[in-house]
Amino acid sequence: MTEEDSTIYQVLKTGMPIYNHIEHLITPHGDTITNICSTLPIRQGGKIVGAIDYSRGIDDGKSKNIERHEIILPEVSNDEKKMYHVSDIITTSREMNEIINRIPQTAVTDSPVMIYGETGTGKEMIAESIHTSGNRSEGVFISQNCAAIPESLLEATLFGTVKGAFTGAMDKRGLFEIANSGTVFLDELNSMSKAMQAKILKAVEEQKVRRIGSDKEIPFDVKVISALNRNPIECVDKGILRSDLFYRLSTVLIEIPPLRNRLADIPLMTNRFIAEYNRKMNKKIMGVSDEVRQLFFEYKWPGNVRELKNCIEGAFNAISGELITIDMLPSYLTTRYENENKSLMTIDENLTLREKVEQFEKQQIIRAIDSSQSLVGVARKLKISKQALNYKLLKYGLKK
Repeated sequence: MTEEDSTIYQVLKTGMPIYNHIEHLITPHGDTITNICSTLPIRQGGKIVGAIDYSRGIDDGKSKNIERHEIILPEVSNDEKKMYHVSDIITTSREMNEIINRIPQTAVTDSPVMIYGETGTGKEMIAESIHTSGNRSEGVFISQNCAAIPESLLEATLFGTVKGAFTGAMDKRGLFEIANSGTVFLDELNSMSKAMQAKILKAVEEQKVRRIGSDKEIPFDVKVISALNRNPIECVDKGILRSDLFYRLSTVLIEIPPLRNRLADIPLMTNRFIAEYNRKMNKKIMGVSDEVRQLFFEYKWPGNVRELKNCIEGAFNAISGELITIDMLPSYLTTRYENENKSLMTIDENLTLREKVEQFEKQQIIRAIDSSQSLVGVARKLKISKQALNYKLLKYGLKK
């Protein structure tokens, strides 16, 4: 059969279906079979990816009047989950808004980015937002928590292996190869040993990797975003992070403030999470009680945004009314909150009366600051003038 005689070739070439084409086939025994066939294009994502031919004997008496125009395959997505975008970040914090404003400029370059902040502050959200805002958004985004797997496996995971390199090793690409033209996010970079950090530095510098057990260098093109849960300068000073790796990966350095330093974001995030779990769990929770709202403002949130979200989700599993009340919160949280308040109220008995009064006053000012959105709010809560508040802030070294 020639290309001109092939209905599949013609459909692939023109994109048009062919109906009721008569063909005569000769079997190996010399018999002639007459078929009537139709050939349809197969489309995926608007493109022709193949063709299918179906036929029947012209004399089988089973003629059907059903005509199909093409075969549509379902869309295939490589995304395992929805990636975060800049629009997903909700905040009223000046520091967070500065980060949001930097993301578009950072995203369009190939410069490495280092993000640091306490656990649960949303470092991966920022990393994903950088990826989805740039010219690599169509590429792969791969996240690897460097503390989640043993170092021996981490090297194989990042750089790949060749068959026979060690017992059970197979030919396998590493994350830098897989993410070619995309982004690699290395979380908890400070958990790596110095030796592993040196290998990362070499790979990033040369833009090449060598699979374990191979002497062949494989080039890659990725944007590297790293994250630490500690201040990188402190990590360098304490010998936890190589200084040369820090300088190489911190071309753009982003610090995410903890939740306790952006208290005005707490009601925004609380409402966001309540709306999210209302959808997921088919409930109609209206909000939190006044007591819970006060606790949320005064609690230190060591787990940051992640802890707040988990707290809301846990309350949804215990709620029966329309408001989240304090008895629905995790017991560890309320216990920790009570202990924080007790510690704050503790007065050193060796102090003079005047010193005790000043210590108590300072503690009350700190509590008011932590649970207010502005200095005006602090003054109102303490029932003093703004001028008197400024004087006390200077007196106790709290002005900053």
